[in-house]
Amino acid sequence: MKPKIRCNWVTDDPLYIHYHDTEWGVPTFDDRLLFEFLVLEGMQAGLSWITVLKKRENYRACLDNFNPKKIIHYDQKKLAALMANPGIIRNRLKIESILRNAKAYFEVEREFGSFSNYIWQFTQGKPIKNAWKHSKFAPATNDISDKFSKDLKKRGFNFVGSTICYAFMQAVGMVNDHTVGCFRYQEVKTTDL
Repeated sequence: MKPKIRCNWVTDDPLYIHYHDTEWGVPTFDDRLLFEFLVLEGMQAGLSWITVLKKRENYRACLDNFNPKKIIHYDQKKLAALMANPGIIRNRLKIESILRNAKAYFEVEREFGSFSNYIWQFTQGKPIKNAWKHSKFAPATNDISDKFSKDLKKRGFNFVGSTICYAFMQAVGMVNDHTVGCFRYQEVKTTDL
């Protein structure tokens, strides 16, 4: 049996392989999962994605499965507990941004009916389908991530720079940046919306 060809950024780490093969680039419309990815991409700032991915289950456990309804009620005691938690990235600004972003999330939900409606408006409700031969050709930002980032910041979100927004767009399938030789490229490209 021929080995599967994957995007060149995937290492031999089983967690990374599983993430690439099952999640990355799949169009996601679930509000809670979109919020989870927005938080995790913000946590990645200045770090590698595998670092965040290895801490994902710890984040789920200590952040009530990324439930914004619970997160908005976190107090200083909870924030101190998060800062002391060795299972997550203990950066005060990043941890405080989780609460801030949960509050902004509800404002978006009120205005747009769902977080998904808001997120997907930036690509007119469907994925952008690229055709990169190598991951090095995929941009770190684009006009859409610039606009998306600016709008998120205007609405009170933080840790949402254009690079973070583009990585988020890749993760949740707003853009298909699987390389054309990757076995997931065609699978994700033909995802029926």
